[in-house]
Amino acid sequence: MWQLLARLARQLPAEAAHQLAVETLRWRLGPRRTIDFGLIDLTVTLGEVTFPNPIGLAAGFDKNAACYQGALRLGFGHVEVGTITPLPQSGNPKPRVFRLAEDHAVINRYGFNGKGMAVAAQNLRRRRSDLGVVGVNVGANKISKDPIVDYRHAVAALAGLADYITLNISSPNTPGLRDLQTAQYLQSLLSAAHAGLDDAQLKRPLFLKIAPDLNDQDLATIVETAVCAGVCAIIATNTTVARPPNLSSQHANEIGGLSGAPLFATATEVLARVVSHAKGRLGVIGVGGVASGWQAYAKILVGADLVQLYTGLALNGPELPKRILQDVVTLMQADGFKNPADAKGQIPNATKAIQHASRLSQISEKLPVKA
Repeated sequence: MWQLLARLARQLPAEAAHQLAVETLRWRLGPRRTIDFGLIDLTVTLGEVTFPNPIGLAAGFDKNAACYQGALRLGFGHVEVGTITPLPQSGNPKPRVFRLAEDHAVINRYGFNGKGMAVAAQNLRRRRSDLGVVGVNVGANKISKDPIVDYRHAVAALAGLADYITLNISSPNTPGLRDLQTAQYLQSLLSAAHAGLDDAQLKRPLFLKIAPDLNDQDLATIVETAVCAGVCAIIATNTTVARPPNLSSQHANEIGGLSGAPLFATATEVLARVVSHAKGRLGVIGVGGVASGWQAYAKILVGADLVQLYTGLALNGPELPKRILQDVVTLMQADGFKNPADAKGQIPNATKAIQHASRLSQISEKLPVKA
């Protein structure tokens, strides 16, 4: 039934389908997770937060913290809400999100559209803590005179309602935002985030979400700055402004961030480089192009503590988290691992990890989960 409803939703304009999905989950409709993992323990601990499993819903889906509880019921171990800005803003003009069906991809230029941190805080106060982990992704308003101050205010207002806070400095749809990834601004931004935690008199893990469109020197600088500033984890990556030459969909040249299948290999390579630079000094979360269990597993093999997805859910429907978890368990068992920590970083080369996970998936496709 849910696959049929997902196909029907794809007949709607992309943004209308997104809004319908949010409303559906807000009312906690959708398939429930009923998975027996056997002897596999999928829990992951990062920054003193215990995640029930390594698969999460990336920021961008639940922009106002309206449906995170419904999303957790699908099987996600965590949901990252946002991006949430201090003040409400309408975002960029419509149309601003486009399906690239032939490429299994999406281009969006939403521009942090949302109701602001006051509404998000109200929604987060209704949270049931036993369903899973909830992170809050924060950003700056487009009209802000001092974006760094926006981050401080958002962190201070929302930290008490979150298990962790993510600083989004990598959306391509807010002018000047990616400049905050540079050494000139990043240290000041991270100091402001810590000041926001001090304002709230709280301690929360800080995550940093970066772009895939960075050279290796930029990545090395970001990692070193993050380590020195006490960042808990880096999320690699956000959407890309690059356009692979083999895109065939009619909307391929739309302005905005590209996500989905064309981003998978690039994002996984950036993930590998971040892991290499980090040398175990901070956590790493892999995002970009995940729509199957083997793709999630490849990112874990490269070195991801956790894996997030969004476009895969939009294109494949609400049963995807359950399928991914089931497949990750099967693949881990095939490799002889009993938990994600054992598998993490076993194949640090992105290309080799992708090849191994894909090949193992083909071999293990019909194997049952062992009890």
